[in-house]
Parts: sequence; structure tokens; C-alpha cells
Amino acid sequence: MAGVLISAVLGVCSHPANAQTSGSINLYTTREPKLIQPLLDEFSKSTGVKVNVAFFKDGMAERVKAEGVNSPADVLMTVDIGNLLELVDKGLTQPVVNKELDESIPVDLRGAKGHWFALSLRDRVLYANKNLDIKSFQYEDLAKPEWKGKVCIRSGQHPYNLGLIAAMIAHNGEAETEQWLRGVKSNLARKATGGDRDVARDILGGICDIGIANAYYAGQMKSASDGSDARKWGDAISVVRPTFKKSGATFVNITGVSLAKSSPNQANAIKLMEFFASDKAQSMYAKVNHEYPVKPGVAIDPLMKSFGPLHPDMSVIHEIVKNRQLASKLVDRVGFDQ
Repeated sequence: MAGVLISAVLGVCSHPANAQTSGSINLYTTREPKLIQPLLDEFSKSTGVKVNVAFFKDGMAERVKAEGVNSPADVLMTVDIGNLLELVDKGLTQPVVNKELDESIPVDLRGAKGHWFALSLRDRVLYANKNLDIKSFQYEDLAKPEWKGKVCIRSGQHPYNLGLIAAMIAHNGEAETEQWLRGVKSNLARKATGGDRDVARDILGGICDIGIANAYYAGQMKSASDGSDARKWGDAISVVRPTFKKSGATFVNITGVSLAKSSPNQANAIKLMEFFASDKAQSMYAKVNHEYPVKPGVAIDPLMKSFGPLHPDMSVIHEIVKNRQLASKLVDRVGFDQ
């Protein structure tokens, strides 16, 4: 199983009994540790509870399942609604009945029985050459012939794109989505590979004119140090929020958490979940990670706000997980990554 263990988790995983140590909890996450470390530091500072972090690029559900009742995991964090619901479906989580969480997180952004809670929203947007005058865009437009040889995107099999394709299936059906994927593939300026930041890099390099990527990467690049490569990439693009033709809303995914089924430190684990949903942590999410807070009333980062209003498409977010396998099959069927 893929996993990078950080801090004291090596010892915890080797000796599950150590997980009972008072004042510590174990967080399993697919979120890059550097992106959440400021929040964890603030939590530890205010509560005295140490957070041991285990980062998994993939295979987190398999790891927790293999550990069984001896798993030291307390809180499970993912950066994809599909992966989060997979944890629930595999019976690796337990319900949390908590007034503070319920009051902080809208009902459509948490599991009906308290098995999962969203922490932030991430929208998948259009990066465009800053010299192009694009006022509005639909995801379906990516397949239009006018963009032939002008589109950059990461692998279709990446969870970020599988989520988008799964949402497209929910809106337009399998046949239309396959046709759309073929159109996008024919418009690619280069192989579907790399990461979201590479889309901006290649727009600056003249390889492509437009591409699909997460908005928070644009926030990171546009706020990077003057003269850095990241800042140059960010300055080369404008950001447009596409919408689906049928819903008129923008695709979003979530960072979310669940309480692990065999959590040995439940009280402190729930404290961390409550902290994630607090005004302070939600504000830090907005400022540090350039994501959208889920708690009503928390201010949006000014840079992200400059990209225009976000109308998140919540109509299909619960259908993403059931369509992911079909989305993956379609990617292979059209040879999208070849």
C-alpha cells in the first residue's frame, strides 16, 4: 500500500497500543501534509493534543481495512468525495452525532448519518491564456473544434478528472460523455499528463491556450513570490469558472473527514473534526489553501473571490462515486491518456 508516514506515526503503526497515549491522535490523509500543517499546528497549540500524520498518495482505504480493529487511525481525511464515500461504503467509518459539526456544516455537505463531513470546496476551472477574451465557458465547450490542438489537461484517470467526468455522466449520460471525451482528446495540444500547475506552465510556454485545473492552484501560483516560476505561470493565465450546460453550475469536489471505525482516541479525534469546522480553521483553509470554506459566513480569500462568483453544482455530487468506475472505463475506451 502506498503511504508515507510522518512524525510519530511509524511508532504508532508498529505498536497499536501506543495509540492510546493521552493527548495525541492519528490522522490518515490523502491531503498533502504541507497544506494542512498550519491548521494542525494551530489545533495542537490551542488544545495540547499532538497530531501524528500519515500521508497516503493512494491506498488509504486498503490500509485501514488491512489494519482492522487494531488500526491506529482516528481521523480519515480525503481530497475527493468519491474516496470519502468509499471509506463509508467499506465500513471503515463510524457515525458522529455532534451539534457543533451539524451547525457548522450545511446538510448537503455531510453524511446523513454523520459518517462524513466536508471541510472545504474545490472548483475545477478553466485556465486560459490571459490574452484571450473569454467571459463564460461551459465544460462541454472543451470538445468544440475551435479548440483543436489548444487544450492541456492532466491524466483523465486522475481523481480530479474522474470526478468531473463522473459528474458529466450524471448530467449528460454515458454516450454523450464518451463523445465529449473523444472531442476533448482530439483537441489536446499534448498528451494528457503532468499536474494542474503544468497546465499554466504550458500556456505560458505557448503549447496550449486553455486547460482545466483546480482553482486553488491558480491561487497558489498567483500569490507566489515575484519572479518565481510559479508566479510567472500564474500571471500568464486568467481563470474562468465553467458551468455544466444543464445545471448552469460549476463542478466542485471536497476535502472531507470521517471518524475511523476503530479510532482509539475518539474524544480528541472529534475535537479535531470540530476544529476543522470552526471559524478559525475555515478561515485558515481559505487563506492558506485558497479553497472555499463550507461554513456559512466565513470570508472567501480575496484572490479567489476575484475569479468571480462560485455557484457550486451540488446536484450531482452524491452521484460521483457511483459513476467513477464508468468514468474510468470511458477514459480507457477513448484512449484519452495515450
